Amino acid sequence: MVSTGERIAIDAMGGDHAPDEIVAGALRAQEELGVKVLLVGEPEKIKAALPSNTNLGQVEIVSATDTIEMDEEPLSAVRRKRSASINVVMDLVKKGKADAAISAGHSGAAMAAALLRLGRLPGIDRPAIGAVFPTMIASKPVLILDVGANVDCRPKFLEQFAVMGSVYSQYVLGTAEPKVGLLNIGEEDCKGNDLAIRTHQMLTSNSQISFLGNAEGRDVLSGRFDVIVCDGFVGNVLLKFAEAVGEIILQILREELPSGLHGQIGTALLKPNLKRIKQRMDHAEHGGALLLGVNGICVISHGSSEAPSIFNAIRMAKEAVDNQVLERIHPQVSSLASE
Repeated sequence: MVSTGERIAIDAMGGDHAPDEIVAGALRAQEELGVKVLLVGEPEKIKAALPSNTNLGQVEIVSATDTIEMDEEPLSAVRRKRSASINVVMDLVKKGKADAAISAGHSGAAMAAALLRLGRLPGIDRPAIGAVFPTMIASKPVLILDVGANVDCRPKFLEQFAVMGSVYSQYVLGTAEPKVGLLNIGEEDCKGNDLAIRTHQMLTSNSQISFLGNAEGRDVLSGRFDVIVCDGFVGNVLLKFAEAVGEIILQILREELPSGLHGQIGTALLKPNLKRIKQRMDHAEHGGALLLGVNGICVISHGSSEAPSIFNAIRMAKEAVDNQVLERIHPQVSSLASE
C-alpha cells in the first residue's frame, strides 16, 4: 500500500510485550494502512525485534536512551528522564515530525509527557481519555470519557469532555448528531451528587451538544447514547469492568462450544459470527483510548497490548488525523475555559 503521508511515532519500549509485539503491530500497520511508523526506543532492541527479512531501509528508528517503568511516579519520571522513549515520542509530535503519538507504556507518564510537551488546547482545563465501547446496536459504539485521566472533576471539566466527545463521535465515529449522556445513579434531573447535579444543569444549557439527560449504568451499552461523560475515577472502574465482562463472555463461548467432530463442524459454520462477536467485544479490537484535549493526537494503549491491539491503535490515530479532530475541536472548546 502506498503511504498516505501520516507519520505515527510509537513508544516501542512501552508495554508488557515491548518491543516485540509493538514492533510487529507497527510493521503491519505500515504495510496495510499506508502510514509511516517511527519506532522510538533503544535501537539495538528494536532491531532485534524486527523479522529477519526486514528491509532496514523501510524502517525508521528514533533513538531514545531511557524508559519510564510502571512503578515510577509519572510526573517526576517524565521530568527527570528527558530522553525517555515517551518524551521523545511527544517531542516528535511537537516538532511536527510526527502526526500522532502512541504508547502502551505507563499511561500516567504518557499523559504527563503530552501535557508538558504538547500542552492543552485553548479552552480545555483538563484533557480526558476517551474509550470506545460496543453497544447492543451493531456498528453503533459509545464513547466514554473520562476513563482515567482525572480522578476528581469539576462540572466545567465534564462540560468540556462532552463537547470534545461530540466532535470525535461525529467526525471519527460517523454519528450524525451525537446524543450525550451524563453517567448517574438515576434518570431524574435531581439525582446524583453535587457534581452530577451541577453538571446536568450546564449540559442542559449548552447549545453545542445534544444532551439527552442522565445515563444509568444499564444505559451505557444500550446504544441509546453516543457519548457518556463521567469523572475519571468512575470511568476507569467502568472501563476495567467492561473489559473483564467481555473477556469472560468470550471465554464462555470458547468453553461451551461442543467438542469432537460435531463441535468442529459447528465451529466452522459459526466462524464468521464468532469473528464478528470478537470484533465487537474484544478491547484489543479498539487498540486503546484517545487522549482528547491536548494539542496533538495521542493514543494510550493497554499495557498488555499485543500486535493486533497496536495495529488498531495506529488505525485509531490515523482516523483522528485524517478527520482533523484537533482542528474541529479547537473552535468548539475555545469559549469553554473556566473563569
